[in-house]
Amino acid sequence: MPRILCIFDILTIMKDKMFIVVSPLNPDPMYKQVTDQIKDAIAGGILKPEEKLPSIREMTRELGISEITIKRAYGDLEQEGYIFTRSGLGSFVADVSKEKMRSEKLSEIRQELIKILKSGEKFDISADDIIEAIQEKGVEK
Repeated sequence: MPRILCIFDILTIMKDKMFIVVSPLNPDPMYKQVTDQIKDAIAGGILKPEEKLPSIREMTRELGISEITIKRAYGDLEQEGYIFTRSGLGSFVADVSKEKMRSEKLSEIRQELIKILKSGEKFDISADDIIEAIQEKGVEK
């Protein structure tokens, strides 16, 4: 029987500095959930350049997910330049430019907006309606 993870399975990684939450209810694959949360921690300054990440085995043990999943997440992060690996020492946070992170996030947001617009069209919700909703949310702050 597969293990079901829920909000009670929030696990603390890295000495109370970073939380990684994985859930089978999230439509994203587990490796992407891990990858996205590490990127968010880097962008938010929770993880600093040169800071050591937990080993693949530590992450596997703490999150209760497959080692292959964590290897995939770390591999993707390394390929994208967010982390680097030193043989025999582990994986570390790379010095990623804020502009690179901003550009990638903006691209991701644009893709999500396209999905929102397509979904809205089915209900006769225009781009102007969506812009208005965003502006209303901004006023609420």
